[in-house]
Amino acid sequence: MNLFDLAGKVAIVTGGNGGIGLGMARGMASLGARIVIAGRNAEKAGVALKALHDMGAEAIFIAADVTKKADCQALVASTLEKFSRADILVNNAGTSIRKMPQDFTEEEWHHVLDTNLTSAFLCSQAVYPAMVKAGGGKIINIGSMMSLFGAPYATPYAASKGGIVQMTRAMATAWARDNIQVNAVLPGWIDTELTQRARQQVDGLHESVEKRTPHGRWGTPHDMAGIAAFLASGASDFVTGTAIPVDGGFSIGM
Repeated sequence: MNLFDLAGKVAIVTGGNGGIGLGMARGMASLGARIVIAGRNAEKAGVALKALHDMGAEAIFIAADVTKKADCQALVASTLEKFSRADILVNNAGTSIRKMPQDFTEEEWHHVLDTNLTSAFLCSQAVYPAMVKAGGGKIINIGSMMSLFGAPYATPYAASKGGIVQMTRAMATAWARDNIQVNAVLPGWIDTELTQRARQQVDGLHESVEKRTPHGRWGTPHDMAGIAAFLASGASDFVTGTAIPVDGGFSIGM
């Protein structure tokens, strides 16, 4: 029995057209999963699809604004139309705006919360019936080190990522009876487009992350492949409601 066999399974990855999402998609694809990349940037998705196709994976792109309920429902419907199933959902779509708390507008607050937290709720709701019909499923929510720590420039981002952890726990307790495992991953400082902007905006961030991280480096999207493979596979069938840091030890560093 191969606990890590995902052959025939279908994984929807929101924001899977780059960075952490693509790293996780590649991890699941390496075990045989078919991948649905969901997002708004078709050009960027094309590059991601090529990377997945080059490794022999079956992968498609479905355009969706996952902050909208109708788009989330259409995303799942299109996935079922193409593959007849939806076994895994990775809620990875995310954004951040870096300002001091007093400087955020109401629109900026809602933009970050809707992109990071509401989208995960709406997509999970949308895929739930398909997972129940299939006899189970896996939902992987992407939190952050900001689920654990505060930062002066990340009020709505931290709120959304703290919310991801508590939402994960609530969904895990609700849907365990349906054989749906819901877990969160808390990436540390991973070298992505989002964190590259952070290094431009926060003085000394690059050096301070390297100094605090026991591994002595920033993470890469490839570092996210293994946790995706574990949480998407049968190896994690008795793991639910967890929030697992993947951070090179940043959260325990001095």
